[in-house]
Amino acid sequence: MKISKEIIKQIEIEAKKFFVGASGCHDWSHVERVFNLASRIGKREKADLAVLTVAALLHDIGRKEEMKSRGKFCHAEKGAELAAKILNRYQIDQKSIDNILHCIISHRYRNQNIPKTIEAKVLFDADKLDSIGAVGISRSFLFAGYLQHALYTGNEKELVKSKKDYSYTVDDTAIMEYEFKLKNIKNKILTKTGKKIAKERHNFMVAYFKRFWQEVKGLQ
Repeated sequence: MKISKEIIKQIEIEAKKFFVGASGCHDWSHVERVFNLASRIGKREKADLAVLTVAALLHDIGRKEEMKSRGKFCHAEKGAELAAKILNRYQIDQKSIDNILHCIISHRYRNQNIPKTIEAKVLFDADKLDSIGAVGISRSFLFAGYLQHALYTGNEKELVKSKKDYSYTVDDTAIMEYEFKLKNIKNKILTKTGKKIAKERHNFMVAYFKRFWQEVKGLQ
């Protein structure tokens, strides 16, 4: 049973409610960008676009509360719980619901749920791609600002050697996010189409942070 455009529109209306007052790094504009990327990649990878659309709309509905709790729970797992309640109110076949929930719970970089369906892989890639490149850099600084953390500590490269996750700690600067996660994103991308996009965004990001440290040292 194909998910109708009317159902998708109603789900979009419901999803938007979870982003009222959200931080700019994870607001509705992030959802729109992920949807745009997912649509682009999904068409190339022959994914079920209706399932992918619903998953993209709902993938971060648990994020605002996770940020408020400063990481005390996984927003992907919480999002899947919330999404299940929403989806069960509509006439959507169980196979599609299961796939959508799998997409949501497996889209996160920092959990153990691995994307298995093509739709989950596409959503994972779209979400990760929005965290690198020009937009990704901007979002990292917004997130650090939300936490009221420093622009940089200068200890990021040393601390990251321990492979400890410093999320939500005082060391969680935008630079730490780059050193711990963002510079490794291109190697995590799952689809052929996503890999092509990731390469260009990664190169831009590397050049940016190289310049960043040159300016910090007064060399540029």
